[in-house]
Amino acid sequence: MSKKKEYQPPKVWKWEKEDGSKFANINRPVSGPTHQQALPVGEHPFQLYSLATPNGQKAGIMFEELLAAGIKEAEYDAWTIDIGEGDQFSSGFVNLNPNSKIPALMDRSSNPPVRVFESGAILQYLAEKFGKFIPEQTTAKTECRNWLFWQMGSAPYLGGGFGHFYSYAPSKMEYPINRFTMETKRQLDVLDKQLSFNEYLAGDEYSIADIAVWPWYGNLVLGKLYDAAEFLQVESYTHVVRWAKQIGERDAVKRGKIVNKAWGDGIQLLERHSSKDITKALKKKG
Repeated sequence: MSKKKEYQPPKVWKWEKEDGSKFANINRPVSGPTHQQALPVGEHPFQLYSLATPNGQKAGIMFEELLAAGIKEAEYDAWTIDIGEGDQFSSGFVNLNPNSKIPALMDRSSNPPVRVFESGAILQYLAEKFGKFIPEQTTAKTECRNWLFWQMGSAPYLGGGFGHFYSYAPSKMEYPINRFTMETKRQLDVLDKQLSFNEYLAGDEYSIADIAVWPWYGNLVLGKLYDAAEFLQVESYTHVVRWAKQIGERDAVKRGKIVNKAWGDGIQLLERHSSKDITKALKKKG
């Protein structure tokens, strides 16, 4: 039996448009728009352009938490950006987020309007604008930000690393799966140790740190991300599982996680323009 030839990188890398991966049709090595198209605009102060991926869920959950807390000024319109079809490369979206990633937000309540991109920036912007879900005391606020930025730095290893090679790559490759599985389990252990003596990530107070981390690691241990719960033995991270279930039962989380959902288990909500849109979608499933 002949040994498979080891890959040798060329001196100069060249882009192969089709690599066999799930999202090969939208991957490219350059930025900027591919087509001219304006973004739709609704009547509310905030215009959210997103998709219910883990990063997108953060923004939907944050808005629903603010509304549940009685912040009427946080009303928003949510428009679906179909990243599988390349909507993120429209001229309108690129003007809002030159990095062409969801979610992106336009705050029209400010003069001039303020654009906000990167999910962590959106969470921090809304928390500080309304004084909710971020501690006031400096030490506690810093701990909240510690975990917010931990998520921003760690999740690419879970999503672009483990998730890609475990679920989306054109073939199963032992080395990258093992490499990113090890890192994912290390991260789960970090969370488990932190949650062993804290109800929430930053202490006793539910915050944007939890809202940032839950869509990735909460969904993972609840078996709703990459179908990898058994593979990763998530039940061994008992404190993460406790925390994930606790947050998953919050009404605003149940509502926010389906905003801009375009696939899945019967709940789909391509656009959100009032609370009735979410209520109707949830009742339809029930």
